[in-house]
Amino acid sequence: MGYVRNGPGDVWFHEPEVREMQERRNKAAIQKRLARLEGQIRGISRMVEADRYCVDVLAQTAAVRSALKAVERLLIEDHADHCMEAAILSGHPDEQRTKFREMVALLERARQ
Repeated sequence: MGYVRNGPGDVWFHEPEVREMQERRNKAAIQKRLARLEGQIRGISRMVEADRYCVDVLAQTAAVRSALKAVERLLIEDHADHCMEAAILSGHPDEQRTKFREMVALLERARQ
């Protein structure tokens, strides 16, 4: 099924092999997106060097911001699926609070 029951509260978690498979998929997706972003940044640099029209350059910077936000979403998803889940499973309230606060801070930064 891919999920295991964690007991009290009927909280369901991914089985470890499902988590690892998802982590690898996200890692590959993140690396692919970052490689694409590198190419976009180099392209923007060439546009500036060639004195391209400002609006064209700005359109490309907007595309880079959008692509970077997609990378952030994948990283936040990984943090929730792995780091936060591990804290929940640990049963340690201090670790759970720490990971929750980290997530809140991540979401705040991602909104800006």
